[in-house]
Amino acid sequence: MRWLLCMLALLAAIAQADTRQPRIAVIDWGLTETLLGLGVTPIAVAQTEGYRRWVQAPELPAQVVDLGLRIEPNLELLSQLKPDMILITPQFAASRAQLERVAPVHTLAIYTPETEAYIGAQRVTRELAELLGRQAEGEAMIARIDATMARVRQRLEPQVLPPFYVLTFLDQRHVRLFGKQSIYQGVLDRVGLHNAWQGPTNYWGFSQQGIDRLAETPEAALLYLKPMPPGTQDGLASSALWNQLPAVRAGRLYDLPPVWSFNGLMAAERFANLLEARLAPESVQ
Repeated sequence: MRWLLCMLALLAAIAQADTRQPRIAVIDWGLTETLLGLGVTPIAVAQTEGYRRWVQAPELPAQVVDLGLRIEPNLELLSQLKPDMILITPQFAASRAQLERVAPVHTLAIYTPETEAYIGAQRVTRELAELLGRQAEGEAMIARIDATMARVRQRLEPQVLPPFYVLTFLDQRHVRLFGKQSIYQGVLDRVGLHNAWQGPTNYWGFSQQGIDRLAETPEAALLYLKPMPPGTQDGLASSALWNQLPAVRAGRLYDLPPVWSFNGLMAAERFANLLEARLAPESVQ
């Protein structure tokens, strides 16, 4: 009888170990938001305050430990936390050898030269869900966000909207213009909006340009993401070039809360919801 009780206790312990959420440390914010979207909270993330400032949603729980810089995480602290795995993206590959001394490292790439970011984000969601045994949650997340895109498209369809420059400010004279390969382009395509920037973009889907380029499509509107660098807003207010831009003179300016420009599906969903809130006609009460 004692032998049977011992066996039952052992089997219960094994079952509990199999269902225990793994202790995951994450270096990249895009993987962090995807993990949270799957219902898994990491034990540690690099630059947590940066995540809360630039990403914002999904909200990062207060108990998540800050690992320091993404390009140079605190290895001593990481070792003390004893993670089961560490998640990185290819741009942090230089740290891989050091990180592997602490725990197994998994590299997942949202951005690749051959695939648009939105499709890459879907792929990474499935890869991460499979790694964690949360395939059902992954498919539900993808389906929900696809439904969000369809809903926003339906809300915006009745309106005649201009093409949009999607940008972030570097300073009062320079911007990042997002186009092909960006997560924003994937959203614009799916909600039926046209991107005014048709020029070349880099690996991340943006091109650094002077603000004079914002006059090349005179009928366009400007969608700019906060926060602005310090002093930029005051600088624009006194800038003759800025104030002569067609979109500025016509008042076609739309500021949006922060969305991290290099993230995955959760950022795409946030961007789509912000577009709906800013551009769709008011809901009937």
